[in-house]
Amino acid sequence: MHYFNYKKNDLYCEEMLVSDLANKFATPLYVYSQATLLDHFRKIKKAFTALNPLICYSVKANSNLAILKVLVKDGSGLDIVSGGELYRAQKVVCSGKKIVYASVGKTTKEIKEAINYGILMFNVESSPELARINAIAASMHKNVKVALRVNPDVEAMTHDYITTGKKDTKFGMDIATVRNIFLNGAKYPNLKIVGIHIHIGSQITKSSPFIAAIKRVNKLIDVLRGKGIILEHLNIGGGLGIIYNKETPQTASDFAKKVIPLLKKSGLKIVLEPGRFIVGNAGALIAKTTYIKETPFKRFVIVDAAMNDLLRPSLYEAYHTILPVKKVKYKSSKLSDIVGPVCESGDFLGKARALDVGENDYIAVLGAGAYGFAMSSNYNSRPRAAEVLVNGKEARIIRKRESYKDLIQKEII
Repeated sequence: MHYFNYKKNDLYCEEMLVSDLANKFATPLYVYSQATLLDHFRKIKKAFTALNPLICYSVKANSNLAILKVLVKDGSGLDIVSGGELYRAQKVVCSGKKIVYASVGKTTKEIKEAINYGILMFNVESSPELARINAIAASMHKNVKVALRVNPDVEAMTHDYITTGKKDTKFGMDIATVRNIFLNGAKYPNLKIVGIHIHIGSQITKSSPFIAAIKRVNKLIDVLRGKGIILEHLNIGGGLGIIYNKETPQTASDFAKKVIPLLKKSGLKIVLEPGRFIVGNAGALIAKTTYIKETPFKRFVIVDAAMNDLLRPSLYEAYHTILPVKKVKYKSSKLSDIVGPVCESGDFLGKARALDVGENDYIAVLGAGAYGFAMSSNYNSRPRAAEVLVNGKEARIIRKRESYKDLIQKEII
C-alpha cells in the first residue's frame, strides 16, 4: 500500500532514510512518497480503463502544489471546493476542462472566477445556488455546464462527520427535487444541466453503499431519458477507504469490477473524485520525542507534533499506525499515549500504543498524507510543519517550515 518500509532497523521512505530527513529538515515534518502517490492514481486509472473516466483528484485531501503538479502531469484532473483551490489549480496549469467544482456555499466571486477559467462544470448543491450561477452566467454572457448533486440517502457506513449522502446532511438535493429541476430546465437559460453528481462520504471500505447510490441514480437517469432529457456526465465522487489500522477496504480493482456494469448501464461519461485513496498512505508525519512521562496511571510519550499538525485523531478518534523511525530495544512493557504539547486533553496522536522509544527519538505517524497538513492550524501559535517530497533517492522541500514571523505577518497592532 505504500513505500514506507524498514530495512533492518531503520525506516525508509522509498530509498531515503527517514531519520536523515528528520535530521536535515527538522520536525514536525510531513514526508510524502511520490512513488506511492503515482502508484495509487494509476491503480484507479487502470481499474476503470474500460470506461476511460475523467479522474479528478480531490484537492481538499492534500493541496500542496507539488502534489497537485505530480498528479496533473500524470493526467489527473482536479476536484475543487473553493476559490483558493481553483487558484492552486491555475498555478499547476490544470486545464479548466478537467476541473469540477463542488461545495454547498460557492460565493459570487468564486463562481465568476470559475466561469472565467472555463471549468468543465459546477456540481450544484441547491436550487438557490443553481439560480445564482444562472444569473451570474447571464451577466457574463456565458453558457455554463452544471451537474446536479443528488443526495441519495444511503448509509455509507463510515464516521458521521464524513458521511455526506444521508438526507439529514447539508449536501446535495433529494431525487425528487433534482428530477423537477431537470424537467424545468428552461428556467435556467444560461445553464446546460448536463450531469448528475453523487458523493456519499469518505473512508468507505465496502462497495455496497456505492452500489445502492448508483442504482438510485440510474433509475433517475432512466426517468429523465423517458422525458427526452439528454445527459452527458455521471460523477460518482470519491470516498474509497484506505488501510489505517485493521481495515480491509476494497481494492480499486475490486471496486471497479462491482460498479462498472452499473456505470456502463448509465451510458454516460464517468467522472471520479478520489482523494484519500491516492494520497492517504503516501504521507507520514515525523515527530521527535520530547519527554517520556511516567505516572502511576499511565505512560505518556510527549512529542513535538500535536493536534494542530494532525487533527484526525482528535476530531474523529481516527487511528494512525505509529512506528519508531529506528527500532531500539528499551524494554518498556507499558502501553503509551502519544501526545503533543498543545493545551487540550484532546491533543493526542495515538492512545495505548506499544511504542518502544526514548527521549529525542523520532517516530513516524503513517497514513497522514490525506487530511493531515490540509487540516493543520496555528493553534497555540504553533508554526505549521515543513513538507518534503521523496522521489527514489532524492528529497526536496515542497513547503518551508513556518516561522514565528509568519504567524503574525498579517496582524496589525
